[in-house]
Amino acid sequence: MQRLTIPLLRLAAPVAAVLFALTISGLVLWLSGSDPFHAFKLMWDFGTTEQSIASIVDRAVPLYLSGVAFAIAFKMGLFNIGVEGQYTVAALMAAFVGAAVELPPVLHVTLILLVAMASGMLWGAIPGVLKVTRGVHEVITSIMLNNIATFVVSYLLANHFLDRSDETLNLQTKKIAPSGWFPELFDLGPNATINGIVLVALVIGVSYYVLIWRTRFGYDLRASGLNPLAARASGVAPGPMVVKGMMLSGAVAGLVGMPILLGFSHNYGLDFGTGLGFAGITVALLGRNNPVGIAVGALLLAFLDRSAQILDLEDIPKEIVVIMEGVIVLSVVIAYELVQRVIERQQRRMIAEEPPPAAPAATRQPLGAPA
Repeated sequence: MQRLTIPLLRLAAPVAAVLFALTISGLVLWLSGSDPFHAFKLMWDFGTTEQSIASIVDRAVPLYLSGVAFAIAFKMGLFNIGVEGQYTVAALMAAFVGAAVELPPVLHVTLILLVAMASGMLWGAIPGVLKVTRGVHEVITSIMLNNIATFVVSYLLANHFLDRSDETLNLQTKKIAPSGWFPELFDLGPNATINGIVLVALVIGVSYYVLIWRTRFGYDLRASGLNPLAARASGVAPGPMVVKGMMLSGAVAGLVGMPILLGFSHNYGLDFGTGLGFAGITVALLGRNNPVGIAVGALLLAFLDRSAQILDLEDIPKEIVVIMEGVIVLSVVIAYELVQRVIERQQRRMIAEEPPPAAPAATRQPLGAPA
């Protein structure tokens, strides 16, 4: 019975965090003069339409990829705050290369994805190398690299990758040919289609699980994150693992902008999606770095972002969703910590209650036999 209670406690943490966030958000709505039950009903009704479901899935894909990218580094004991810069650089390079060539559809899309992963991997390797060679904390370097990425991308876009034939004078690259677009996968109704890029997120999620929990590399990575000294004693070099972990995280981060690039915009401009890297941290925390949990967290944030659009039409401040997301993050961290302490106490109690192993029975020697 106690062993069954532990998984239930782990599940209770995010559920309690969401319920607490709903309570706080409802209180804020009530204090602002709005009916919280009416607001939540509006959000639910609007967020469960066919168009909203398709939009939520499409919005959740980049959030999911960003969450997995952060989770990979976190399993190594690293905080990759630079997902924002990594996918920004990757999106520009992928857009430039994708617009410069025309290939058969499968090869064209594959090339764009590989360029994005390679660009994100190289940008993500920089904090790892600096941490190993100079001892600089990855949080500092990755945050600084986010700003550097913004200026580097702006410079390259304005001076080298700009589409000079665009009469609108917008700062953007050339359009990728249709052979480099991801097709629509599901049609849920009028103006309700789900892009095929969701299959890439599915592959990344399965690969993340297999790599981290079912391979020797994943075991070494997790061991290095939990206890570098013990990992070194078992033959794992923490330094190279840090670089490999950041490169792998950066490779997945490079895919974060692909749902926008290959599914909607088909080029890179200054209005390209931002903030997905930091949202991925929230998603990873909600999902406890588990691939299924990250998917649930991504869908939850996507639902909140989509359903908030109806609030403006009812003169209800849609900023309540921002409050809700912030409360969810704070409460889920606290809830997980409390649950972890309860689980540790239960595990110690279970160990104490287990009977000691039986001593081996002494063999009886015949009389006169040598001892």
